Amino acid sequence: MDLFDSALEQRFDEYAPLAARMRPRSLDEIVGQRHLLGPGRALRRLIESGEPTSVVLWGPPGSGKTTLAHVIAAHADAHFEPMSAVTAGVKEVRAVIEAARDRLARHGRRTVLFLDEIHRFNKAQQDALLPAVENGWIVLVGATTENPSFEVNSPLMSRSRLLRLEALSEDEIGEVLRRALGDRDRGLGALGLTVSDEALAHIAHASGGDARFGLNALETAALMAAGTGEITLEVAEEALQRRALPYDRAGDWHYDVVSAFIKSMRGSDPDAALYWMARMLDAGEDARFICRRMVIFASEDVGNADPTALQVAVAAHHALELVGLPEARLNLAQACVYLSLAPKSNASYRALLAAEEAVRAEGPLPVPAHLRDAHAAASRAIGAGRGYLYPHDHGGWVAQSYLPEALQDKRFFAPIAGRERELADELEARRRAGGKAETDA
Repeated sequence: MDLFDSALEQRFDEYAPLAARMRPRSLDEIVGQRHLLGPGRALRRLIESGEPTSVVLWGPPGSGKTTLAHVIAAHADAHFEPMSAVTAGVKEVRAVIEAARDRLARHGRRTVLFLDEIHRFNKAQQDALLPAVENGWIVLVGATTENPSFEVNSPLMSRSRLLRLEALSEDEIGEVLRRALGDRDRGLGALGLTVSDEALAHIAHASGGDARFGLNALETAALMAAGTGEITLEVAEEALQRRALPYDRAGDWHYDVVSAFIKSMRGSDPDAALYWMARMLDAGEDARFICRRMVIFASEDVGNADPTALQVAVAAHHALELVGLPEARLNLAQACVYLSLAPKSNASYRALLAAEEAVRAEGPLPVPAHLRDAHAAASRAIGAGRGYLYPHDHGGWVAQSYLPEALQDKRFFAPIAGRERELADELEARRRAGGKAETDA
């Protein structure tokens, strides 16, 4: 079977795409990830030892997760078993584990199970892996583009080492492309292509840190240049057509872009906020999600510094439901710019946090007698409502305590800017003029 598998693999290599043929086969061939694979770095030492432990590789597409799994298995002389969490179930997992146990018992050979998109495994599937990982029957190499802290079970994570991979730089993508152009055995070297620096730089830039995408684009350009043997900038642009923006509505790209959008509005930069919003819309993000974020932002980051901000954000949400896309993009843009330009205050949010902290610290303090419901005669008989001053009988405001006795002098709200400071100053003036609160205990 080993000879058959080897022959079959060689046959497949003849038809494999360039990205698969150029997959690094050793540590020295890997480009990028110097923070993990540089001299003396932890992952490099782990691989070179030939005694690998289970790891979870977290990084963007094309950063080398599959390659690292192959290299880990090769250095350990282990059987490589690929599996996709999208198609595999508990039955398939158990079959792989049983085969790995048999392989270890009969031949003393370990198995590296490469589980792509491990975050898509449910709890039952992940639990099925635990005994095998814990007993060393398999070496698990999980790959994910999403933060595994959200989706991978704690018991499995505690038995694995989490390693974060970074997107490749444009220079590193360029190195990968040049290597493919020069390799006569696995790459395009035998074609004798001429590639302009501009074309190579354009492909590297458009790859967005994804080596696989860059190699696929280069192969397409090579096919288009078959007649002339020259890959010009025009050929590269034609081969690329349009690069889909890297954005996963359920993954880290999603959270990163949303974070940039919110932080740009908070930083009062309408240009940046519009850019990130356009990125989300272009990538197919649900526009209602964007509206919800702006409604939250209007209270969390603008608050009463400009009370109109919440009205604008809610109006944009209503406009989206009324008009729909693509026209409602204009309403979203208006709200985005308004929120960016509005004075900023998180005073309401901070006041809420302070009040919640007081609730936790003090417990359920009793409601002062004058504030208790006095509708029932029995309640009035024991003092409920006694001493309450009806503000409308005093011109709309009267000096009176509304907090529990233990919190009489407590202030949660501290104005920061805009309209809320004006309102707070007016309240403080009334307090000074009205003197100390007058209530009957």
